[in-house]
Amino acid sequence: MYNYLFGPVPSRRLGISLGVDLVPHKTCTLDCIYCECGETTNLTMERQEYIPVDEVLKELEDYFQNNPDPDYITFSGAGEPTLNSRIGEVLAFIRDHKPHVSIAVLTNGTLLGREEVRKALLHADLVMPSLDAASASALQTINRPHASITPESYIEGLASFSNEFTGTFNLEIFILPGSNDSPQELAALKAAVQKINPDLVQLNTLDRPGVIPGIRAADQETMQRIADFFKPIPVEIIAAAPQRKGVSSYRNDMEAAIVETIMRRPCTLEDLASILGSHVNEINKYLGSLEEQGKIEAVRQERGLFYQAKNKFSDN
Repeated sequence: MYNYLFGPVPSRRLGISLGVDLVPHKTCTLDCIYCECGETTNLTMERQEYIPVDEVLKELEDYFQNNPDPDYITFSGAGEPTLNSRIGEVLAFIRDHKPHVSIAVLTNGTLLGREEVRKALLHADLVMPSLDAASASALQTINRPHASITPESYIEGLASFSNEFTGTFNLEIFILPGSNDSPQELAALKAAVQKINPDLVQLNTLDRPGVIPGIRAADQETMQRIADFFKPIPVEIIAAAPQRKGVSSYRNDMEAAIVETIMRRPCTLEDLASILGSHVNEINKYLGSLEEQGKIEAVRQERGLFYQAKNKFSDN
């Protein structure tokens, strides 16, 4: 078992993706209310070697020697990967050892205003930052950022990276009804997107319960209306759930292990990861599929979001 690699897991955007996690759980520059991994426990802008990169490189070398190539090697995890000050070295290592495997970086983009971060990501094939708000009020409501982050600095950093990066640059916007879907907020977002000039805007919305209760997903009609509003900017709606069945890396035994575990007692995402010895991002993929199938449900309790078997007592 690897400590810093997870998967490969089926991704709705990247095919079969091997994940690389470079920061501890929930170490991030934002504390987004929709994050399915839970609340940020270390809200920071400080870049350092949070995870020992030499150990990550050893794990990658072992994986390359013993496994078929994935479609993508993806830097993500349950925190902001660009906070690791040596991320550029890991990208360069992959590029040297697996030049034909695509590299993706999923980032919130808040650190792209720093030249050293932009330079570190130049080895990637695909960078997918996010921008959910172009006003200070919406940014605070949705993303709850580190105090040093402003909409202006955030957008300027994204625009600077877009100008320098030669790979594919897709910008994700997460739509939360009542927070960033008003005409004023959408107009501000569109103006920001025009300045940033990404290759594609990907509209997303809530797929799983977020950090706080009461937030809800945008319906398909709303998503299409917003997509039409952004035209002629290229826009794609990605909220539809992926089809994971039939994918070679999808493990039915992991599904069964999750269901068997929560049949005994409800568990948080972190509980399941610890019990089953898998990364939280990998567990998350299976939780999503099980919820789609109606086998489990999420229930908010005092200690956080718990997963339990759906209709567990229906036969009693």
